[in-house]
Amino acid sequence: METDKTDGPVKVVDRRWWAQGETGAEPSAPRKPSYVEDLERQLAEKDKAIQAHAARYRESAAEFDQVRARLRRDLDKEIDRARRALLLDFLDVADNLDRAITAARAATTTDPALLKGVELVRDLFLAKLAASGITPLVSEGQAFDPRVHEAVSIVPVSEASRDEVVVAEVRKGYRIGEEILRPAGVVVGKVDSGQ
Repeated sequence: METDKTDGPVKVVDRRWWAQGETGAEPSAPRKPSYVEDLERQLAEKDKAIQAHAARYRESAAEFDQVRARLRRDLDKEIDRARRALLLDFLDVADNLDRAITAARAATTTDPALLKGVELVRDLFLAKLAASGITPLVSEGQAFDPRVHEAVSIVPVSEASRDEVVVAEVRKGYRIGEEILRPAGVVVGKVDSGQ
């Protein structure tokens, strides 16, 4: 029996077409099959598309949150505006109750029990307004402030200490919290400089 003896190590030639280089020689680095490269390329494209969709989703979600917050602010403002309009209408009722009490006190034939009843209704009404955060302004004797007062008329005064001071209140003013709900209609004193 004859044996072949080889002088060197065994050399294996990979004849797979995708493992060979472009020239058909042995590749310097192993290559992947083309379908694997295509799949990897498609996967990379899909990853980019997913990242783009995720970025658009995050932008849309942030924009939606901003719109929701803006709508909530707008709705709160609209509710506050409607609440103030309703409360202003209620202030007219308080004014009419005050006028009724003033007229009843001026009349000589008024039933004291009726007057007391109207005063109690007015006090209850003002207490309900106070529970809603509405308080009357104190104007008479105070310095005229255009943020709080609305000058209905000006009357001459002789004392310099009463210059630009509220001498009478024509319509009561009210505040809601720290804001003016309705300015007070006032008569302001003015020193006559022509004397």
